Amino acid sequence: MGSTDSGAFRRMLRKLTSDVDVLDADDLSEDSEKAGAQRASDCACGQEVTMQGRLRSVEFCPEDAHAAQLQAELYDGTEGVTLVWMGRRRIPGIEPGRTMRVRGRISVKDGQKVLYNPYYEICQAQ
Repeated sequence: MGSTDSGAFRRMLRKLTSDVDVLDADDLSEDSEKAGAQRASDCACGQEVTMQGRLRSVEFCPEDAHAAQLQAELYDGTEGVTLVWMGRRRIPGIEPGRTMRVRGRISVKDGQKVLYNPYYEICQAQ
């Protein structure tokens, strides 16, 4: 058996024995890297970033009656980042399961990475 055959066998065996969440995270991370996006785990506070990932959750969070905000969690296979759109109750197309590419400046709030009012593109399902 050649080295390429054993490599293919190892990949197949890994796919058969690994947890589905781990495989999904690997696929997301690989897709993000192919798109030229930065990994969320490598981003630091104050840095301009471009990230790509899948929305895990989307929720409307009124802290008070006048300051509505839409929050979503973007997961790129390495770490989750909270996306916050101030003054928005809903944005068409922003829903769980969608793949998005976002751009903005990373902040940290309560230990969680946050992008406020990011520029976003909804990507086609692959």
